[in-house]
Amino acid sequence: MNSKEPKPIGPYSQTRRVGKLVFCSGQIGVDPETSELVEGVETQTKQTLKNLEAVLASQGLALEHVVKTTVYLKNIEDFPKMNDMYATFFTANKPARATIGVADLPKGALIEIEAIASK
Repeated sequence: MNSKEPKPIGPYSQTRRVGKLVFCSGQIGVDPETSELVEGVETQTKQTLKNLEAVLASQGLALEHVVKTTVYLKNIEDFPKMNDMYATFFTANKPARATIGVADLPKGALIEIEAIASK
């Protein structure tokens, strides 16, 4: 694990490689240095995607390798704010995506994003 990669908050792997595919566990907007959530949906979205970048980097991959994401939002009304920030990270080779409204997320997060990447 590199210093930019957040520590898992449970008994799971951040990534698993199967052939050319890398499955990334859901990331939330925790600051890797403090393990505390940042505030606000835009800031959490940005930190979540930075955490995803760090997890991918541990496997020699980048966001451009992501082929599918699933976004979980505590408040589906935050979709436009999340979408605007998400668009700044995925500018080319946009992955397929599903966005789902949920009742709650770990640590009280507002957003969680999991991904599948291909090498």
